[in-house]
Amino acid sequence: MRSLLGLSIVVSFAALAPAQQTIGTCPVFPADNIWNTRIDQLPVSPNSVTWVNTIGPSSPLHPDFGSGTYDGEPIGIPYVTVPGTQTKYPATFTYQSESDPGPYATPLNAPIEGGSNSTGDRHVISIDTDNCILYEMWDAYPQTASWKAGSGAIFNLSSDALRPATWTSADAAGLPIFPGLVKYEEILAGQILHAIRFTAPQTQDTYVWPARHEASSLTGSQYPPMGARFRLKASFNISSFSPTNQIILTALQRYGMMLADNGSSWFISGAPDARWNNDDLHVLTTIDGSNFEAVDVSPLMVNANSGEALQTSVTVSVTPPTASVYTNAQQQFTATVIGNSNEAVTWDVNGVVGGNSAVGFIDSIGGRYTAPAVVPSPATVTVHATSKAVSSAVGNASVTIATAPQVKVSITPKSPSVRAGKTKQFTATVTNATNTAVRWEVNGVVGGNRTVGEITAAGLYTAPAAIPSPDKVMVTAVSVADPSESASATVTITAK
Repeated sequence: MRSLLGLSIVVSFAALAPAQQTIGTCPVFPADNIWNTRIDQLPVSPNSVTWVNTIGPSSPLHPDFGSGTYDGEPIGIPYVTVPGTQTKYPATFTYQSESDPGPYATPLNAPIEGGSNSTGDRHVISIDTDNCILYEMWDAYPQTASWKAGSGAIFNLSSDALRPATWTSADAAGLPIFPGLVKYEEILAGQILHAIRFTAPQTQDTYVWPARHEASSLTGSQYPPMGARFRLKASFNISSFSPTNQIILTALQRYGMMLADNGSSWFISGAPDARWNNDDLHVLTTIDGSNFEAVDVSPLMVNANSGEALQTSVTVSVTPPTASVYTNAQQQFTATVIGNSNEAVTWDVNGVVGGNSAVGFIDSIGGRYTAPAVVPSPATVTVHATSKAVSSAVGNASVTIATAPQVKVSITPKSPSVRAGKTKQFTATVTNATNTAVRWEVNGVVGGNRTVGEITAAGLYTAPAAIPSPDKVMVTAVSVADPSESASATVTITAK
């Protein structure tokens, strides 16, 4: 138990069911809610590259929470838990028609984002942990016996119900804020079991499920809509990060983050806590936007007016799960579908069915991958196998492309003497190529001739019956895989 502005806060997070965070004895929305649903197996959105480039591919991930203060203000979005006996106060709103009228079980001394003197968003959040009701306000100012705010929303934490269509909330996207906050208690529990709230500087004048509201006049498709879901790429290696940051990054890979408001690029939200290590959190800024990808969660939607997400037991696994492939080389992948009799899958590379010349091609049915001629940037791509029966079931493999080493050819013996009319066996060794075949030549003539000697496809050389002039000939083994690579031996023809 800790004290915050004189209010006792007791918080616990546990896995009551798969992908379920709780607060007190309350679920933070049902286990099947879209906030609590993993999206690591969903295919990449066709808009992914465009949206990432708009938000900022080189802009860093930024944890907008921590310990202590920044410019005199607490770092993050605070919240407070209250009992069912908490006094409820009336509230008036600038956007009254899109706000829940209340009253709000929010103490007048509840913590305000940025502090009591803040000129920022001034979010205020309280949770009645006896009745499992979430209260949120934006631009909130306590009055003598009431609240005055820009907008407000009340959520039943046991329900999947969304806000009415086109309604805002305490957040621009019409979403709840609390379920998307990173909390230190989750670090102590060892896992974050939900999507994380984040912001982008410019958004489109529309929204996608589960968002309910837009906050822009920009109509260009290059701008991401409110509610867009992003995730950290599975190929991003998190093993070098601290245990705390690995928990955050694992959540970003499994549950991703949901675009909820206009703000700075890739700013993820969390609750302030004295136990955060700000220096450690700052290491997350070494990750830039190009390491994220957008996903389409619409296949999970059960009802447009509900946050319930389709839960499926169908899974797809890809073998091998990781591979290193040289430029222009091939790798066979296989997919196993569990939980559905239809084992047909569609293959893509980085979300492009069949792939392309930049990231490599893949047989969209058979799974044979051909690496591009040039190492892409980044050098790691992701191969997906998507179930044709259940589009939300996707397996993936991480493929690292490397420049193929130069093909080398060696020949033995290097400088033999062969009597006229006699034979000599030559052996060629080809390295750095899967095709080790060679083409044999004598003085540049494939197979040779009677004047300089003849050689078989197996490398057996027969010297000419008469000593040529000059008496030396060149036997050459040319790589079939790379004809620019060869090795030669100098053969001296001697008398019988």
